[in-house]
Amino acid sequence: MRHILLIGALASTAACGGGGRVSGDIAQACVDSGRRDASPALCTCVQQVADQTLSNREQSRAVAFFADPQLAQDARQSDNARDRAFWTRYRAFTDLATQICQPAKIG
Repeated sequence: MRHILLIGALASTAACGGGGRVSGDIAQACVDSGRRDASPALCTCVQQVADQTLSNREQSRAVAFFADPQLAQDARQSDNARDRAFWTRYRAFTDLATQICQPAKIG
């Protein structure tokens, strides 16, 4: 049920397109990444999913992945229990963002 409500809220907000501005560290890192599909609307959607699924501290850690993808690989392969727990939450975030924030759905 929570995912249905989240999807509805994000879909209505994403449809607005964000007005070309982004707010939030993940959204800014997304826009700055230079990836082909990294539009303000897409990056704003990703930020909204992050706000619902990751703590501020986890978002800060995720931002670092844009600049240094090796950090993501290190977290994924870590034997540390905290890193494993973070990676589980991070994967849930990325999976949900992928479902909700596809460029074709919000572009």
